Amino acid sequence: MKFSIITVTYNAEKTLGRTLKSVLSQSFADMEYIIIDGKSTDKTLEIIQRYNSHLSIFNFQFISEADKGLYDAMNKGAAMAKGDYLCFLNSGDAFHTENTVEELFHAIPEGTEPDILYGETDIVDGEGRFLYPRRLRAPEKLEWTSFKQGMLVCHQAFIVRRALFEPYNLSYRFSSDVDWCIRMMKKAEIIHNTGLTLINYLEEGMTTTNRKASLKERYRLMNTHYGKCSTFFHHLWFAIRAIGK
Repeated sequence: MKFSIITVTYNAEKTLGRTLKSVLSQSFADMEYIIIDGKSTDKTLEIIQRYNSHLSIFNFQFISEADKGLYDAMNKGAAMAKGDYLCFLNSGDAFHTENTVEELFHAIPEGTEPDILYGETDIVDGEGRFLYPRRLRAPEKLEWTSFKQGMLVCHQAFIVRRALFEPYNLSYRFSSDVDWCIRMMKKAEIIHNTGLTLINYLEEGMTTTNRKASLKERYRLMNTHYGKCSTFFHHLWFAIRAIGK
């Protein structure tokens, strides 16, 4: 099986190096790596060129052009991919160990071809040092209704079979990844818990930029998938739980 890794960048000079090193360190050989850059103006392109000869051991593809944002760039990357499975690895994030991709495929039950593979995520600092497990933990059994409780699986640890892929909805500016994961789970016949920690996620701190707009958008998409009544009562519970803590 071939594994496609897609990284979207824009002015990512401070974080891209650790992601490239993580990809290059993987013990699994049958991979392709795709970088979609939004026409960066810092040293991002220089860093990519510096690693270009090393990345050539994969079917490495790279474009740098203006886009309509993060999710548009992800759609471009998926359209270029040829692998059996797609992994969207953000700049600054890394695979948990050097053997993660190999272990991921070993975790697939023999004779099956899951539509979705998923696992856990650890939060790390800028030096890659472990800080704590992601607050929302992956459930033993994942279904499309699971995200009523929040995004229980980190987007980077949510691996989708390319044949299942549908484009991200660009009408969502902040939460299209949540909508996309739900849509993929609705289509999936087999969703497999690898039981592995797959991703080291870079802690960037909570930003208040567009926070209100983001929350409104997520509430709207939850209404779309789960209905107004269910969404209201789940968010009421979130609020009560937060006050209790």
